[in-house]
Amino acid sequence: MTKRLLSKHKVDRRLKSNLWGRPKSPFNSRNYPPGQHGKSKKGKPSDYGTQLEAKQKMKFYYGNMNERQFRNVYRKAIKKKGNTTENLVGFLERRLDTVVYRAKFATTVFSSRQLINHGHIKVNGKKVNIPSYLVRAEDNIEIKDKSKDLTIISGALVNKERDVPDYIQIDDKNKKAKLIRVPKFSEVPYPSIMEPNLVIEYYSR
Repeated sequence: MTKRLLSKHKVDRRLKSNLWGRPKSPFNSRNYPPGQHGKSKKGKPSDYGTQLEAKQKMKFYYGNMNERQFRNVYRKAIKKKGNTTENLVGFLERRLDTVVYRAKFATTVFSSRQLINHGHIKVNGKKVNIPSYLVRAEDNIEIKDKSKDLTIISGALVNKERDVPDYIQIDDKNKKAKLIRVPKFSEVPYPSIMEPNLVIEYYSR
């Protein structure tokens, strides 16, 4: 298990939010930053600090992408016509690891990424092992036949922590899903407040 996976439980307290909406989040019982001065930290953050925190929240939410990957998503968003904020969220929600997570084939985006890396996922009938692969509307995502009985997948599907959003069509029995459309920011079921507009401001400084 990587250092990144081991540290994900500390992120909620550092960013003062139950980022993934999980009942076992340490933020639920200790809703202040870690460290001996965590409870006593006061003061209004600067504009830069607010933007940085918004960027960190989104970056960690989507599996703690590295900075280069996340900046590249931002660059794609500003190059595409339309609202940059909506473009940014759209690109993040089209990532294969995000779609597999939204379809409830995995309980966390970290687990989703692992399933993809290990070759358990097919897109339009072909195996794809790249978590950042961009799914298009109407693409079919499914669990490989030999992997359909994996406990980790069956357990995720029956988990009641979250629901499958409207923009993803799910076939529980055959373990198949389809991205019906690229969602708008208002449709994405974030458990905590996300501010992609501040992420845009952070990178456009």
